[in-house]
Amino acid sequence: MPYQTVNPATGLSVETHPYVSDRALDAAIGQAHAAFALWRQRPVGERAAVVSRAAALLREKAEEYAQYLTLEVGKLIGEARAEVGLSADILDYYARNAETYLAAKPLPESPGAELHIEPVGVLVGIVPWNFPYYQIARVAGPQLMVGNTLLLKHAENVPRSALAFARLFEEAGAPAGVYTNLFASVEQIGRVIGDARVRGVTVTGSERAGASVAEKAGHSLKKAVMELGGSDPMIVLEDAPLESALDAALFGRMFNAGQTCVASKRLIVVGKARAGQFLQGFVQRVKTLQVGDPLDAQTTLGPVSSERALSLLLDQIQRARKAGAELVAGGKRVDRPGFYLEPTILSNITPDNPIYTEELFGPVASFYVVDDEAQAVQLANATPFGLGASVFTADLARGRKVAAVIESGMVFINQPAWTAPELPFGGVKNSGFGRELSMLGFGEFVNQKLINVAPAGSPPWGPVKA
Repeated sequence: MPYQTVNPATGLSVETHPYVSDRALDAAIGQAHAAFALWRQRPVGERAAVVSRAAALLREKAEEYAQYLTLEVGKLIGEARAEVGLSADILDYYARNAETYLAAKPLPESPGAELHIEPVGVLVGIVPWNFPYYQIARVAGPQLMVGNTLLLKHAENVPRSALAFARLFEEAGAPAGVYTNLFASVEQIGRVIGDARVRGVTVTGSERAGASVAEKAGHSLKKAVMELGGSDPMIVLEDAPLESALDAALFGRMFNAGQTCVASKRLIVVGKARAGQFLQGFVQRVKTLQVGDPLDAQTTLGPVSSERALSLLLDQIQRARKAGAELVAGGKRVDRPGFYLEPTILSNITPDNPIYTEELFGPVASFYVVDDEAQAVQLANATPFGLGASVFTADLARGRKVAAVIESGMVFINQPAWTAPELPFGGVKNSGFGRELSMLGFGEFVNQKLINVAPAGSPPWGPVKA
């Protein structure tokens, strides 16, 4: 379908944009390729000035940019403002730290040997709709600072947000071709990945999308980074303070209407008596959520992103119940315009239930009861995903021990998973490979070139002391 803004709070179409023509797409690749030859040569301070200026503009126009998120995604206005701030912080982080990250690194064991960090060329970024700015910032920040150029394909339902972010770099003084927004189809992006002028691709999306992109990238021998969602466990051990764990569960599961890859999707409580208390408290908290206009500060649960997303969630709930799951709360579409789902809790989910291994991308929590820590870990790992996880306990040493055996890219103790510029983000198993953010994100699309220096007249083989 073409790029289209549909307000999730009303269900009404706002605007539509056509796909880029094949001729214009080829021209965009050529411009990005030409821009790379010049952008990589710019002093790091000049690149930092552009990226930090984009961050400053984002902060100056924070309310305008937050409104776009609420319009296109249905994001609560407070959450939208937080995403704007986080995205600006990420851009600033890389503008501030790039010079250190780019510094040549001597190899002490081999005198005269150094690693030099260099860019690789034009990259393709394929990002989803749930955090329209944050998803771009964690790609654009490091890659523009290292000296790569970026072709960005956003999700089809957030064109206004995509255009707004592209304007940031244009207004900040980025040369044409350094950052290019593409309203491209899936087929067109496949051709872009195969183009010899493109040297890498990063994607955040579904397993299906990731597999398709990885296949195309592999066929062309190009580096790829994949962030493909998750079904994060939240383990509550017997000694965890109950009230704070409940508050964390509500936030971890329902933030952004549950449409977060690192949301606490599976709540695993140790001990039947404790689980009963926890479930009762969680139901009470869920029932306090106020469905409404996401622009209203009193609203605490907004709509899901689209009719399609809502239909998928309702289908998953129905299939789960048919397979024996108990509906503890919610489970229905809210009777009002827009794409609203009641906050939902499902329990008694057996391994043969389809949602045991599926990702529920919305305000739906899966609740599990186990007898001991070993069962909690076994259940936490009984998923094809491995993105994030959390463990709640009063014993921090025990929390670290449990964290060490959870199969995921990130584990948070006594907090649901969260993100910041300095924290590496990424997963294992079907959640993908590669890392974003922190120094690790900076190093994904670079040439770590070895330069080995020996004095004139040196022998042809082996290390030489200066």
